[in-house]
Amino acid sequence: MTKRYNSISDFLKNKFSCKVFKVSLNAALTCPNRDGTKGAGGCIYCKPETMMPLNYHDNMGIKEQLYQGIEYMQKRHKADKFISYFQINTNTYAPVHALEKIYRQGLDHHGVVGMVVSTRPDCVDDNMLDLLQNLSKEKFLWLELGLQSSHNKTLKLINRCHTVEDFTDAVKRANNRNIPVCAHVILGLPGETKEAMIDTARFLSGLGIWGIKLHHTHIHKDTKLEEMYKKRGFRVLGLDEYADLVVKFLQEIPEDIIIHRLCGDTSRRFLVAPDWSVNKFVILDKIHRLMEEMDTYQGNQRIKEGTTYADTRRYKTGR
Repeated sequence: MTKRYNSISDFLKNKFSCKVFKVSLNAALTCPNRDGTKGAGGCIYCKPETMMPLNYHDNMGIKEQLYQGIEYMQKRHKADKFISYFQINTNTYAPVHALEKIYRQGLDHHGVVGMVVSTRPDCVDDNMLDLLQNLSKEKFLWLELGLQSSHNKTLKLINRCHTVEDFTDAVKRANNRNIPVCAHVILGLPGETKEAMIDTARFLSGLGIWGIKLHHTHIHKDTKLEEMYKKRGFRVLGLDEYADLVVKFLQEIPEDIIIHRLCGDTSRRFLVAPDWSVNKFVILDKIHRLMEEMDTYQGNQRIKEGTTYADTRRYKTGR
């Protein structure tokens, strides 16, 4: 571990003996929280346009996106190994036969060494997990599940339209198939205290997940969250506050869980607040410096408390 936390970049470099780049793909799927199946309007912070792949245009197929994205990465970074990242909306929200076609198109390049599927925990049925289990025999993959908070009160407020119990159930069934799970968490959501956010870290620590991706709450234009913010319904975290919170969060996370991200980032053209969201390198520097000043590491608080993890399921880095 070259950092004070167990980063995904180190994990991938150790596994594939080089730096691996993600290529974001839009499968043109929707979301049950948008089409009326479970809700309408989506989560209060959601703006799918912010995640669109570079140079994406309507009716662009998976293979075209993949090849174009790889060509860009090769020119810019001299890269030769890639992971297909199905990121936008709910990437399991289709019949299994359709999903298999989509996923296989995302693997159809000699430089692709793996795949990531991002989705909601209430859209993970056993047939879909069986498909991922079969694909994992061919290429390395992991499943990303949006939790955001371990508190059902918060999930209701942000209009997630799923529960913490849905998440726990999805993780359990994925673990039974040896599919690595990365949990998405948003820090600074309306109504949550710092202690409530640390509770989410403690919740995840005992659940048997493989990775965590942290985001800070940023407010995009034309969202319900913007309306709430302008009505002074809540206050966004300052940069120093966020860095301190991330460090405390990491201290609660077992050292063998992979940290995929420490903050979100977004384009200024979409952003309402906070203004420090536009430069992820400044955010990361602040977090790294604070960990150095405190001389602390991922899992440090758990070690101090004498917590052990011998009974929890963990994936080996050589998997």
